[in-house]
Amino acid sequence: MTTPWPPRRTARRPLAPRVAAPREPVDPARIGRRAVRRRAKGMDSGAVAAALEDARFDARQDSRHEDLADDVRGRAELAEWARLDQLLAAAPAGTVYDPDTDPVIQDELAAEAAAAAAREAELREAARVAARADELQALRELHALEQTEPRAGDEAARDELTRRASGYVQADVDAWLARALAAHLGHYRDPAAREAAAGLLTPPVLAHAALLAELARLVPGTNVDELAFAARLATTEPEAAGDLAAFLARAWAEGS
Repeated sequence: MTTPWPPRRTARRPLAPRVAAPREPVDPARIGRRAVRRRAKGMDSGAVAAALEDARFDARQDSRHEDLADDVRGRAELAEWARLDQLLAAAPAGTVYDPDTDPVIQDELAAEAAAAAAREAELREAARVAARADELQALRELHALEQTEPRAGDEAARDELTRRASGYVQADVDAWLARALAAHLGHYRDPAAREAAAGLLTPPVLAHAALLAELARLVPGTNVDELAFAARLATTEPEAAGDLAAFLARAWAEGS
């Protein structure tokens, strides 16, 4: 038995907008460091030392003005000039600053590349979840969800459907997942997937699955429609449903 969606104005619910890449926030400190590095390129230790003194003078002047006292970019530029001064002081005589050989910059570039790759992976995963949510939504409307086996990631698709519905409980999707978990269908054939489900599904869904599994063991061959009460109990009293499932499991173990 399925629970209908809330009333909708069209025969088909419009698809959710695709995930857009977020804009990178402006970082004044980062801008300041990059400005210093561009200016310092080709400077020797003497030129960098002079630039550091100028930056210190500017910082002292700015500290006298309340509106400039919290200049994030200015502090970053001063700190970067100080770092470059130390870098060249430790280098052989005659060395000029080259950003391409600066180990700090190389580390930053590597970290930025790793962060960009992580963001891209997150966007790809979000797009995959959205596409699967669209698919599950279409299956629901075709009344074909019960004939579909869940696959890895459907827990996230369930959450996406709930987000789109502004928190409306996805009772039919929850029941579908609970039945699949109880019967070890789809990716739940894998014990690792069943174990992971404990951290991915809500307590009512987990309690429903546990109760279904024990009732099916108690009365083999029971029709799913006969167990509709299990969903109601798990939804309203998930802790009690879980306790009942545990009690049935203990009774089965003691009686076997």
